[in-house]
Amino acid sequence: MRKAVRAIIIRDNHLLVMHRHKFGKEYYNLVGGGIDFGETAEEALYREIKEETGVVFQNPRLVFVQEAGDPYGTQYIYLCDYVSGEPSLNPASEEALIHAGGQNLYTPMWLPLEKLPDVPFVMENLKQAILDSISKGFPERPLALESGEADTVQ
Repeated sequence: MRKAVRAIIIRDNHLLVMHRHKFGKEYYNLVGGGIDFGETAEEALYREIKEETGVVFQNPRLVFVQEAGDPYGTQYIYLCDYVSGEPSLNPASEEALIHAGGQNLYTPMWLPLEKLPDVPFVMENLKQAILDSISKGFPERPLALESGEADTVQ
């Protein structure tokens, strides 16, 4: 089963997300991706965030683990401190190459937290866990989220 990492990065009441338009379906997801062979989860997190957004972060702390079903697999979700940068795809990234085709679009962006409850998210229970944690505090130890299939097109 695939293993992947995702980042929760918040700056000025905005959450870093990937806005997707995939063959007519629109949704949002946390930024991140698969862990490559021989790579630690944290190494993958730094690589994925650099490739997909260019945003610089520090102090990743694992807060959620979710069995997300195919094609996502086990998701390790880290709360990270924002350091600098504005989100943009690395032109050499796989996402930028796919985006250039015009029907499967990736747009990294800062989403205002007040809009988060109303946008379609790949995993609605992950979105709810993020919203709950923003108001009540993120868990000190990693919290296992309910397993679930993606709510939209992958």
